[in-house]
Amino acid sequence: MVAENIENVKGAIHIDNLVKTFISNEGETVAALNGVNLDIPAGSFVSLIGPSGCGKTTLLRQIAGLAEPTSGGVFVDGKKITKPGADRGFAFQQATLFPWLNIRDNISLGLRARHVYKEHKQDVDEFIETVGLKGFEKSYPHELSGGMNQRASLARALVGHPDILLLDEPLGALDAFTRMAMQDEIHRLWEKYKTTMVMVTHDVDEALYLSNYVVVMKARPSKIEQVIKIELPFPRARTQDTFIQYRKKILELLNFAGKIQEPEYYL
Repeated sequence: MVAENIENVKGAIHIDNLVKTFISNEGETVAALNGVNLDIPAGSFVSLIGPSGCGKTTLLRQIAGLAEPTSGGVFVDGKKITKPGADRGFAFQQATLFPWLNIRDNISLGLRARHVYKEHKQDVDEFIETVGLKGFEKSYPHELSGGMNQRASLARALVGHPDILLLDEPLGALDAFTRMAMQDEIHRLWEKYKTTMVMVTHDVDEALYLSNYVVVMKARPSKIEQVIKIELPFPRARTQDTFIQYRKKILELLNFAGKIQEPEYYL
């Protein structure tokens, strides 16, 4: 699929020949990302999947502006990313809530830091209700379940209405049942707000259940192995034949990474 016009669509991500290297403890140069090219249309849900150490989280951090690339660049709506910004929210594997703040104060923390809380006070109320935490505003993180804390983290990441939400294995610390419930929660939030979402996951079924596109990455030298468009209607059933066929294809790519090489991909 040809990429949409990234100059005119909010939340569109363009990754151009991105290279990120590190120096190991032994003094060797290690390529965490080795010439990544990718275009993500605004409003899409994309999952990054691949073996540990293939650069998934590094790529997410590059989009967030948390680290400078060695060469190449990341562009959002045509503007090169050089630092974090309010247009990009970030949700981590752990809820990362401040234990001394109640849920409402945790969710509104970013707005207060930017001195825009008064203008967005109603948004805080909206997101508390949207993620099912109405009535728990004055509760503290230790008083709530892991799933509820993760909902609060999602609300905090979304309350400023970012164009892009970056999710770094946001459900990895949850038990299986809570995880499936939170997958539905994330999908519902994506459908409601149409925020561009880019998620790192090791769970093939999770990627298939949520995504428009699954980006399969291979181990070092870290590159994109293949981008798979998931042409399944929502809601999706993990037991349907086509879902299982997609799963098989992705697992084959993960097991035999390196046999397919393309210079760049357009979602």
